[in-house]
Amino acid sequence: MNDEPTEDTGGETADALFNQSLEKGIAVLRSFSAQRRTMSLPELAEAAGITKSSAQRMIYTLEKLGYVRKHPRTKRYQLTPRVMQIGYNYLAADTVIDVANPFLSELTNVAGETCNLTEPDGDEMLYVARFVCMKFVPIHMPIGSRIPMYCTASGRAYLSALPVDEARAIIDASERIAHTQYTETDPGKLEAILEKARRNGYATNREELFLGDMTIAAPVLDGERRPVAAVHVVAPTSRWTLAEAEQRLAPAVIECARSISNSIRTLG
Repeated sequence: MNDEPTEDTGGETADALFNQSLEKGIAVLRSFSAQRRTMSLPELAEAAGITKSSAQRMIYTLEKLGYVRKHPRTKRYQLTPRVMQIGYNYLAADTVIDVANPFLSELTNVAGETCNLTEPDGDEMLYVARFVCMKFVPIHMPIGSRIPMYCTASGRAYLSALPVDEARAIIDASERIAHTQYTETDPGKLEAILEKARRNGYATNREELFLGDMTIAAPVLDGERRPVAAVHVVAPTSRWTLAEAEQRLAPAVIECARSISNSIRTLG
């Protein structure tokens, strides 16, 4: 017997190959977060957008597989470290990360600041590699962290390497929130920022996502000249002005991204 239909189909036509039970199981895993570290069964159902009966079957299966555990006293569920295996498998299989690591290490040595590699996922950039310097950085962004494209240097670098219409579509579809008093959310002004990034070969962000945080980024391109990632260096406002960061760090960031791009093209 087929599982009941997904509660929110969004009006899409049913796909005979689409496994709704798998979709629900993934929805349950994704419902956990820093704000929802533990959840009861009703909370799980609400967070995942499924019925309580579906949530019960999904969480039971995930518990048997070792991806979640239930506290014996509170009966609340939480993720287990086994979930990390799925994400680690991606990191281990991603050739872009393998290619980028030595160049990122060199960039960290040259810049004297923390350097990162991010990859796109929807309208966000995902941290997939990070080389930390010994100096203080205002914001800790571990592997797996997500940041919006529209207001970050790495996101803007990625968008600047896309065709203009594709970049515009992503900006228009983004939930453009003013994270700080410096966040730019106007689509027209963001397009002007992207155009400047196209001319310069790098993008910037000065305290638009976090106060005290400033970054310089450049896109990584594949053999088809399509962006697949972005390199960025962290230049805290406590140590750098934007003008100094652009003058001293941007050339190194561009060269790092170019070296990674060239190496990717030689692979395939």
